[in-house]
Amino acid sequence: MAPGVAVSQVRAWKLPPRGRVGIVSVITAESAIFLIFVVAYLYYIGKSLTGPTPREVLSLPIVNTICLLASSVTIVFAVRALRRGRVGGFTLWWLLTILLGLEFLVGTGREWYRLIYSAHLTIASSLFGTTFYSLVGLHASHVIIGLIALLIVLGLAIRGHVSEQHAERAEVLSWYWHFVDTVWIVVFTVVYVIGR
Repeated sequence: MAPGVAVSQVRAWKLPPRGRVGIVSVITAESAIFLIFVVAYLYYIGKSLTGPTPREVLSLPIVNTICLLASSVTIVFAVRALRRGRVGGFTLWWLLTILLGLEFLVGTGREWYRLIYSAHLTIASSLFGTTFYSLVGLHASHVIIGLIALLIVLGLAIRGHVSEQHAERAEVLSWYWHFVDTVWIVVFTVVYVIGR
């Protein structure tokens, strides 16, 4: 203790909440995985020996991107509503977040269907196909995981098992969703802007 500091002025160190530490750990580990996939994609741009090329088959998924990024806004509104004790508002904003995430996945599925059946781009057709489906698929799998978690919370909210005291947990889950959205900005930039 420093000289002249009263015992009452010294604060006891307090552990950070487990949920926050856990989600930060998950996000850190997942960021490393995404970094590896992004670097691989960037390394192999233009090195595919067979077609089709990204410029020939990829179009900007603007609607998907808007929906996914908007879901980050709706989940913030959901958590705010819960912090204020408005469970009904929380449930509606949470549901809207899920619907926007589902639209993103449906849009990704449509894009993949077009790429596979019209453009004949598969994971085995070329190096571009391999890196594209690996990176975009990795992101889509994280969206699916996030949606499952969001759906579980929605089910609990509908059954009346969510209250203002759960706002911290909802916020921790929202951090994962923000992570998924942030990763999409990187994937979108690398695949659909730089990679084209």
